[in-house]
Amino acid sequence: MVRFGIAGFGLHAVRRLMPGFSLARGCQVSALSRRDMSKAKASAAEYKIPLIFPNTAELCRSPEVDAVFVTTPNSLHLADVLTAIAAGKPLLCEKPMGMNAAECRQMVEAARAAKVLLGVAQIFRFEDSTARLRERIAAGQIGKPIFARSEFSYPGRHHARTWLTDAKVAGSGPIGDVGVHCIDALRYILQDEVVRVGARGLWDSDSGEVEAAANLSLEFARGTLGTVMVSTRSDYRTPIEFVGEGGVLRADDGLTVDRPININLRRNSTVVESEVISNQYAYARQVDMFAAAVRGEAAFPVPGEEGWQNQEILDAALRSLKSGKVEEVALVSRG
Repeated sequence: MVRFGIAGFGLHAVRRLMPGFSLARGCQVSALSRRDMSKAKASAAEYKIPLIFPNTAELCRSPEVDAVFVTTPNSLHLADVLTAIAAGKPLLCEKPMGMNAAECRQMVEAARAAKVLLGVAQIFRFEDSTARLRERIAAGQIGKPIFARSEFSYPGRHHARTWLTDAKVAGSGPIGDVGVHCIDALRYILQDEVVRVGARGLWDSDSGEVEAAANLSLEFARGTLGTVMVSTRSDYRTPIEFVGEGGVLRADDGLTVDRPININLRRNSTVVESEVISNQYAYARQVDMFAAAVRGEAAFPVPGEEGWQNQEILDAALRSLKSGKVEEVALVSRG
């Protein structure tokens, strides 16, 4: 049984991670860290977590922690990841991996040098719906993909994560927060890389220093044109769609884990096939697969290099917001 310590036990841990760990088979949570010790004690009591620490460094020194899950705010990822690596602890880092690609490169190179396992928590790679879309496209069900579209919107005003509008902590608005999910899902499903990005954004009085909504235009290496739309100004929605020369695959709210998803295959404007899929085990699968990698049983499917590549795309998108031009995306060395 692999024992995880969750660094930065907050809203995400409560809403998503702990329900996932409750369904996991090969791992459990043995420790948490949180700056507010009164909240840390309350969380530990609620979830029956034996150990609490005031910071990531003390959590990483514990012999009762086999692996670290970094879930602190974005600006703290670099320091927390390097702390875990220095302690020799395998670690899974929440998305976005860093504040910029230079930070991600530093993490990856430090993990390589120390021979420490570093993974990125791109949860939608562990969904059954994502796997089925990938399989169907690879099998040629829609022919050559022409367009790929993913949207992620949610109501962000008065959000519990108050730091989301602070550029020094978050790095960006929904581009980094949820756009990284859309980008990674399209890369994974198409099995292709983004080579150029153009971006346009919207700001308002509540979004602070970061964008409230954005539209990204992606160019993939094999010619597919992608669109990613993100917003913190609408109801929760995550539609995903792939248009090919021979058909269309679409799933309304295709990236959600909260309810069953209907994947439709259309030809000539008619639904010719429909499949209902549940993603309820995505979070459990993510930590179980990382635990298997810690035990040396299999490679973790989302290594640090994948988070670094996503950040290169995010960085290009943020450059495009400022320049108004299409920006090139650097390809990451897989070492």
